[in-house]
Amino acid sequence: MKKRSLLALLCLISTVVFGQVQNGSFESWSGSTPNGWTTIDGGISVSSNSSTVKSGSTTARVTVNTTTQSNTDFLQTISVTPGVNYNFSVWVYHTEGHVRARLYVDGYRDYSANATTGQWQQITYSYTPSTSSILVGLRFYDVSGFDGSEVVYVDDFQPTSGGGGGGGGSGCSDTEVTLSLNTDNYGSETSWELKSSSSTVLYSGNGYASNSSYSEDFCLADGSYTFIIYDAYGDGICCSYGSGSYVLSGSSSYASGGDFGSQESTSFTIGSGGGGGGGTGYYAGTSGLGGYTLKTALYDIIKTHTAQGYGALWTFYSSNELDAYYENDGTILDIYSEKPGGSDSYTFTKVSDQCGTYAVEGDCYNREHSFPRSWFGGAIEPMNSDVHHIFPTDGYVNGRRSSYPYGEVGSASYTSSNGSKLGSAVSGLGYSGTVFEPIDEFKGDVARAYFYMATRYQNVIGSWESNSSYSNAVLNGTNNQVFESWMLNMLISWHNSDPVSQKERDRNDAVHSYQGNRNPFVDHPEWVASIWGSGSPFARKASDVVENQVDMKVYYYDNTLHFKGIEPTRIIVLDVSGKVVIDQAVSQETAEIPLVLPQKGIYILQVESDQSPMSQLIMAQ
Repeated sequence: MKKRSLLALLCLISTVVFGQVQNGSFESWSGSTPNGWTTIDGGISVSSNSSTVKSGSTTARVTVNTTTQSNTDFLQTISVTPGVNYNFSVWVYHTEGHVRARLYVDGYRDYSANATTGQWQQITYSYTPSTSSILVGLRFYDVSGFDGSEVVYVDDFQPTSGGGGGGGGSGCSDTEVTLSLNTDNYGSETSWELKSSSSTVLYSGNGYASNSSYSEDFCLADGSYTFIIYDAYGDGICCSYGSGSYVLSGSSSYASGGDFGSQESTSFTIGSGGGGGGGTGYYAGTSGLGGYTLKTALYDIIKTHTAQGYGALWTFYSSNELDAYYENDGTILDIYSEKPGGSDSYTFTKVSDQCGTYAVEGDCYNREHSFPRSWFGGAIEPMNSDVHHIFPTDGYVNGRRSSYPYGEVGSASYTSSNGSKLGSAVSGLGYSGTVFEPIDEFKGDVARAYFYMATRYQNVIGSWESNSSYSNAVLNGTNNQVFESWMLNMLISWHNSDPVSQKERDRNDAVHSYQGNRNPFVDHPEWVASIWGSGSPFARKASDVVENQVDMKVYYYDNTLHFKGIEPTRIIVLDVSGKVVIDQAVSQETAEIPLVLPQKGIYILQVESDQSPMSQLIMAQ
């Protein structure tokens, strides 16, 4: 009998939980008013537009006619479930660059990059409400140069529902997609997420009753998506304890199954795709690939860039590394001194403030190899001038970072003006030496630069491990996983916690024009999980040997691990960020191991044995 704690046996009868922005696609109008949008202040005028569109056939053309910011709200009230996390996003298109759009989600949140004109950009915010209804929408702010009237286009406010008030039908002018889910005997273990190409969670569901059927409809624009279904116990939804199944379908079948372990992830594209195309265009030939096969296909696509030389980096910086996202002052955007939430302590003027010599912070900016060049053998091309991993940074802070690995600092010996830190690694990281930690705003940026390096140079990176003591600490000597497990887990955590920004998208486009290749993990963040898994160093190994684990089971209940068909030699438990919380050797044969986890939640369990490694999710309740 499959045992469970009392909480795990509760049948929570509920449907999918998500807030719905009414008419977020702006396809439903009553005259010049978009249905569902109840607050349109007098300082703005809104009309339907069909010429500048992100998705569907129409968008909202917002004309800002005032400098009184409190008179520019564009809002509606939506129903939500208290305590449930929602991921909101909206696309905006600036025409002149003298008005900023600010996302409103039960309060004023993040701004758009107003200097980025003539293209669509996305603003996102994740929020857990404490009430059953909240206001969502936008407010518009004039900046220097505003002439009294300026147009901003708005589209695809997510999560969205049909417009209403406009007759029958589904209200979906894009592709209507349906999820059909049948749960097994333990429905409460099942959850799922549907993510965009930028890893924004658009829809999610959990809290299901056992042996029940559910159906949910979504309206998806052309683009790339990833559907992930989870089982908290690690035995899927079929076929050991019931006959659960799922099908995600629209114009075709995008994902289906039921017999999996802890999770199953499927990437798919609707229409012509987006962000460079998942399987078409620049990334032709990648459709349906995963694991290291996908990594090799990406290597073949990006390996032939044209090295411009180390000196040419200055020219690239002066044109493409300017602050159009924070202070918007046109100074050099330095990831080691930029303060996203306030005024920078100092700024660098392009060209004139190039290093040179330095003695303190603020003296000059130079060229920071985020992946230190000593790790690949010195000033060797094309690595030495590959701008995908070389950022403009304060020369002094760059010098303090030296060639130390990136990491999470436990005790800082030096902290820069924006909070970047140098010091001893935090306990539990998996590495005990000196590390350098950038601020949270840019952790995803450097993580994706590392995933790029692992892919672009997979033909040679396996030989770099012995180039220095620090490369030896970070690299594992292979050309597939590339990184030691501690570094891989941390990079995945940074990648997930700091999603791709508009700054990164713009930079990727500029690098493509400059040297002729792209960073695939900026265009398709979901490919990190497709190649390396979602945080466990055994994530791919476990799937590769699943056929050998049919009779190998691990159950967790009553604060105890129970083993069937496996003799563990070591157990490792990681939290969802990838940090090790328990690492315990098993010295004798046993079928049970007491295990008290730090707090309630989902953890990654790794089991080493003489048979084969296992990796699965466990839940502390």
